[in-house]
Amino acid sequence: MDRQELMAYLDQCLQPERFNDYCPNGLQVEGKKAINKIITGVTACQALLDRAVKEQADLILVHHGYFWKNEQPNIIGMKKKRLKTLLMADINLVAYHLPLDAQVQFGNNVQLAKHLGIEIDGEILNYQGMGLLLTGHLPQPATGSEFAALIAKKLDRTPLHIGQDDTKINTVAWCTGAAPDLIELVVQAGVDAYLTGEAAERTVHIARETGVHFYAAGHHATERYGIKALGEHLAERFGLTVKFIDIDNPI
Repeated sequence: MDRQELMAYLDQCLQPERFNDYCPNGLQVEGKKAINKIITGVTACQALLDRAVKEQADLILVHHGYFWKNEQPNIIGMKKKRLKTLLMADINLVAYHLPLDAQVQFGNNVQLAKHLGIEIDGEILNYQGMGLLLTGHLPQPATGSEFAALIAKKLDRTPLHIGQDDTKINTVAWCTGAAPDLIELVVQAGVDAYLTGEAAERTVHIARETGVHFYAAGHHATERYGIKALGEHLAERFGLTVKFIDIDNPI
């Protein structure tokens, strides 16, 4: 498949122009034009690059790419090694950050809900016409400890849970990744529980003092499923070879 054709399709699906993001979305490092094999992963770390080289991939598709705002611009050290790996192997690097979080079919938020069995009701925070903080309900009410156990089972990651173990949860709000401060919007919306990837010190006090259950289930763990689903879609639609590689991260 021609790279330009693939990028046009991805941009159509993810609509990066609608987001004022912290990094460039789309093609970040240019490689070969013909695309047959894609490696997908959460973050374009060196371990993922090395696996992609070993797999003889033509393109790496990730959620967390490079060139973040306010980062050091110098091509030295770790950044030099990463870019050299891509350029020497002529591998394309494609990354979508906020556009992948909010995408209504393959997005991280939608895919996390699907993975946990949460039924989506709507959104609390809408960004540029796309939901970044979704709300929904559990098929059956669960206690605080039961929902924590479900998260642990489905994500293979024991979450931090702030809240009463025996109180019931019906409604849930969630935003994958690092969004602990959105808990204040959840409190205002009257939702029983809030799930995100990371916690902040102040989040604990807000949860305790408002009675909202708070779950931090891991930045990486909550954002595995969007990029995986997007890759599977590309494989089915275009007949490409796509392989998801999960480089574990405890955060």
